[in-house]
Amino acid sequence: MAERLSLTLPPTMAAFTASSRILPAASRARVSLAYSPSSSSASLSSLKCLGSTPLVSRLFLNQKRSPVVRVVSERGLSAVATPKCAASDPDQLRSARADIKELLKTNFCHPILIRLGWHDAGTYNKNIQEWPQKGGANGSLRFEVELKHAANAGLVNALKLLQPLKDKYSGVTYADLFQLASATAIEEAGGPKIPMKYGRVDATGPTECPEEGRLPDAGPPSPADHLRDVFYRMGLNDKEIVALSGAHTLGRSRPERSGWGKPETKYTKDGPGAPGGQSWTVQWLKFDNSYFKDIKERRDEDLLVLPTDAVLFEDASFKEYAEKYAEDQETFFKDYAEAHAKLSNLGAKFDPPEGIVINDGPSESAPEKFVAAKYSSGKVIMMMNLHPNILLFDGCQKFLAFFSLKISDGEIICLQFVHHLYFSWFAAGLRNKYLVFLCRVF
Repeated sequence: MAERLSLTLPPTMAAFTASSRILPAASRARVSLAYSPSSSSASLSSLKCLGSTPLVSRLFLNQKRSPVVRVVSERGLSAVATPKCAASDPDQLRSARADIKELLKTNFCHPILIRLGWHDAGTYNKNIQEWPQKGGANGSLRFEVELKHAANAGLVNALKLLQPLKDKYSGVTYADLFQLASATAIEEAGGPKIPMKYGRVDATGPTECPEEGRLPDAGPPSPADHLRDVFYRMGLNDKEIVALSGAHTLGRSRPERSGWGKPETKYTKDGPGAPGGQSWTVQWLKFDNSYFKDIKERRDEDLLVLPTDAVLFEDASFKEYAEKYAEDQETFFKDYAEAHAKLSNLGAKFDPPEGIVINDGPSESAPEKFVAAKYSSGKVIMMMNLHPNILLFDGCQKFLAFFSLKISDGEIICLQFVHHLYFSWFAAGLRNKYLVFLCRVF
């Protein structure tokens, strides 16, 4: 006679719920994506010290930790456990992403949010081992000492845009919010889905900011050598340099900040957002491969071409990729997504160490596929205390099929728990997860 196994779960399981949880004109200008919302008139000095004002302290430094939860183990309901996600709360990250999408629709601030994420991560030095001294995506750009770097002119406007979100989602770190906003802006502008992860830990004070000079210049004497010096220091290669340069398909350069570009062109004089500046492309809020096409042709005097742009078609190694991206947008999107994700992780300290993935859609919500052989060793199925009609093997198969689970003849699941508890899980959308969990016990 086939062996019968049983599992009795405590009634308290009925209450169980899933819990997972933003230069003045200068000859040494920096490469940047420039955008200034029409409402942005406050100067840097008016904010005094962003890292120490009560407002910023409330927004960014009071990190909220996820609550302690109880977890299910093979021995039943466990003792109190420390939450897995300590740096940022996954649910708050998802909600913040939704709010960023709404912000983009009304403020057209895609370029400056991308630039914010880039400039926080782009200070990384692979030759420095200590965190956060090595720079990178650690949120240190919020402090005045770094925000005042010439390359970061105007980024105070990005911080102002994100303040309400950080106020609302205190369980999201500064570093994660910067990178979340940057990746979301790319995707919402029509660009590729960036394979992001979160859980970045924040630098805690201005003494942990990197020194000035780690970000690229727009017009250095030897553009190719300069780009390699800066990006190789980050651990990036020629392909990634060219792919990331393609983000200039978005945004405008403003002469009052960078010393480069026209005050306005026929493409920028009417906005959207604050009018003015000179864009690299005609549709400067659409992410595509037109940057490479326009730089290559250089037929329109109203489109910007910096020395660090022109060199992409002059240097032999860079040109190989720039030509490819001008012809093949799909390849550009693929390489850009990979390079952006890599950049966003540079220098980051993750908690948990493996990071947090918050991708939504079918890939996230789909239940784990049940593979019977993975969980049992060829014994008889019996399901008890659910409904009289499923005590028979055939009835059990139909019941499981209704919930997209399949078990072949001769295998066993013996589930002994009360009828109302079982269906409370199903009503909460937890049916497959916990059925698979129970199978694993055997």
